[in-house]
Amino acid sequence: MHMFLPDDEATGALGQALARTRPASAVVHLQGDLGAGKSTLARALLRTLGVAGAIRSPTYTLVERYPVAGGEAWHLDLYRIGNAGELEFLGLDEGAAVLWLVEWPERGAAALPPADLHVVLAVDGRGRFADLTGVSPVGEAWLARLAMEGQLQASSLQLG
Repeated sequence: MHMFLPDDEATGALGQALARTRPASAVVHLQGDLGAGKSTLARALLRTLGVAGAIRSPTYTLVERYPVAGGEAWHLDLYRIGNAGELEFLGLDEGAAVLWLVEWPERGAAALPPADLHVVLAVDGRGRFADLTGVSPVGEAWLARLAMEGQLQASSLQLG
């Protein structure tokens, strides 16, 4: 699924739509250059899932944990790690979180659970492009729910 997001509001709307249609458990890999909107998307998704208070960037802590319906959501930012072995010290148990939002997943590759959904964001002028790919049956079903429920027809999202 490919779309143009003209501004931060549209990126947030995509995060909200993903939250409203999310499966019971999923791993999302968020990819893109610095400033592409990965954290904006993650914050909107978490806020829509009911996270109150500050939603901190995990840039320095590497992982932030938030209570959501059904368990915990983990937001990881792996930009600063040198290799996947560094993740051992974070105590990440694959079954402990119902939602993984992983920025810079390529840096933690072998130490992460496999993705259900890949979201690639790229800056384009004042907006950004988003490519969403379901890479598991869970991710494919998630994207189908997004499309079927018309979540992407919101006025702030423009399909490309």
